[in-house]
Amino acid sequence: MANNVGDELLKDLRLEITKHLPKGAHITDIEFEGSEVALYSKDPSILVDDEAFVRELAKRMKKRIVIRSEPSVRLEKEAVNDIINGIVEKADSPVEISHIDYDDHLGEVIIEVDKPGVIIGRNAVNLRKIVSETLWRPRVVRTPPIKSRIVRSIRNIMQESSMDRKRMLQRIGKRIHRPTYFAKNLIRVTALGGFREVGRSSDFVQTTESKILIDCGVNVGSTEPSDFFPRLDLPEFDIESLDAIVVSHAHLDHSGYVPYLFKYGYEGPVYCTPPTRDMMTLLQLDYLDVAKKEGKLLPYSQNDVKKCALHTVTLNYGEVTDIAPDLKLTLHNAGHIAGSAIVHLHIGDGQYNIAWARDFKFARSRLLDRAVSKFPRLEALFLESTYGNSNDRLPSRRDCEKELENIINETITRGGKILIPVLAVGRAQEVMIILEQMIRQKKIPMIPIYIDGLVQEATAVTTAHPEFLSRSLKDRIFNAGANPFLAESFQPVEGSEARSEIVMGDPCIIIATSGMLAGGPSVQYFKDLCGDEKNAMIFVSYQGRNTLGSRVQRGLREVIIYESGKNRSYRINFSIHSITGFTGHSDRRELIEYSKQVSPRPKIYLTVHGEERKCLNLASSIHRATGRETIAPHVGQTVVFK
Repeated sequence: MANNVGDELLKDLRLEITKHLPKGAHITDIEFEGSEVALYSKDPSILVDDEAFVRELAKRMKKRIVIRSEPSVRLEKEAVNDIINGIVEKADSPVEISHIDYDDHLGEVIIEVDKPGVIIGRNAVNLRKIVSETLWRPRVVRTPPIKSRIVRSIRNIMQESSMDRKRMLQRIGKRIHRPTYFAKNLIRVTALGGFREVGRSSDFVQTTESKILIDCGVNVGSTEPSDFFPRLDLPEFDIESLDAIVVSHAHLDHSGYVPYLFKYGYEGPVYCTPPTRDMMTLLQLDYLDVAKKEGKLLPYSQNDVKKCALHTVTLNYGEVTDIAPDLKLTLHNAGHIAGSAIVHLHIGDGQYNIAWARDFKFARSRLLDRAVSKFPRLEALFLESTYGNSNDRLPSRRDCEKELENIINETITRGGKILIPVLAVGRAQEVMIILEQMIRQKKIPMIPIYIDGLVQEATAVTTAHPEFLSRSLKDRIFNAGANPFLAESFQPVEGSEARSEIVMGDPCIIIATSGMLAGGPSVQYFKDLCGDEKNAMIFVSYQGRNTLGSRVQRGLREVIIYESGKNRSYRINFSIHSITGFTGHSDRRELIEYSKQVSPRPKIYLTVHGEERKCLNLASSIHRATGRETIAPHVGQTVVFK
């Protein structure tokens, strides 16, 4: 039904656009491509050169317009390569092109280069040159400073499946641009997961016209199958009528169940930032690998993960796009991990605005700038409560870094090794930056820092998107040429044999996944190192309930681990430390400060992503601080916004 309506609307749109086109434009086709309307022309330079006309046409049609060339008029690829290489040869500074790929169906030439700014040129002069001389539309991407398997794989998927992706964008476009029928929306949000709990985050947003999901995660620490994934069995949810999925960031408790929807027939878009697309694909594949090794039932396949990546539409911070007939989406920096976003929905013609700050950090870190707190409009705000209790106050970053420095020096002095279990995405990179500076400033000895598990690949993805990092870090990478992730102290670990050598070797620091000792190489290092009192382990991130990390953090001195078909006991003799200040979450003070500073101040606050008492406590405190209505919804509850 939506496609039939979309076909009629597209037919009318083609007639209307044709009325306003200049002579000689030679338009051969007009298509919806996602939120954009693509005009294919045999002489696109007439439209490309007249930017004012294109802006006026977009304003008149109330659509985003993109100009593409008819395939028959595009320059041969070898000649295009010569023109691009000519730009490189004339550049003022050395430039290295890694790949030049082509998307024949969208008429794009994708240029992977170490210095994108040189290819783009001042005021995009080089891009215009490529368009005018080749009639291919250039898209410039950055060469990852650290070779990334997942980034390259995703780019290959996009190339190999470009026709499928074009069809997908056309199908999505018809749904997005379908007409609306109701003057005023009914807005409902149903809590599917992550309410009065941490894990399996998912919100089902319904309006009179549209249905979307905000996140769809898993609860990795759950011991009950019924609590592992979102409540997609609730009567409100219907996969066949789902318009879109928005993923706030890559952690599995927010993205880990998205491929499941593709397994059961979902064919719509997934919206997120470029780092989130790459990171969540990495984590989803690793989740399958770990589950398979542990003999667990796999909820979806690698092919479903590939489908998810192929259907992902990436947005930069601040970019506004239509995702349904009555919904506009904007992603804002959340300061949690690279690419993490506060999701902002503009509903109807200015009727209502809702933001989701599920995982965010309202303070600067070495890796990221602090979360955005100013929005054009805002009526309702979903706010995380991970550290929502009145006593959840984190120590200063300076004190935390000093404590880390002292633990490392004391452990090395007694000849021990330091294990730092980390979440591969976020905390690992934050700790790496801190350690690199400590060594550079001679605060700790120059010892090997071994990087194991997903940390190396996650760091490679992070460095592939430096524009999403903090201003100070971007300045070091771009202007000072001092990428801290490339420091010689960092040594990737390859295979179990290398791990044995590390355990038997000299004092060192080991950064390994998973951060909650819920699987991965950190568990193996834990078993090998925990019996020696010379060693130390440092927790730097949140430990989910029921995980091994949580039990050890609470003081358990002997643990039973099931391995090779039987239970084995491990006595914990090494020192255990928790440095909470490196978290990517806001503490109690930051949460209250954010609730007061967010602008405009919403009419209602909803506390989520925290244990029950923390959600309730924070909701009560925000009400006292702001005088506004507050709710701490529970899983299964539907909230109606008016």
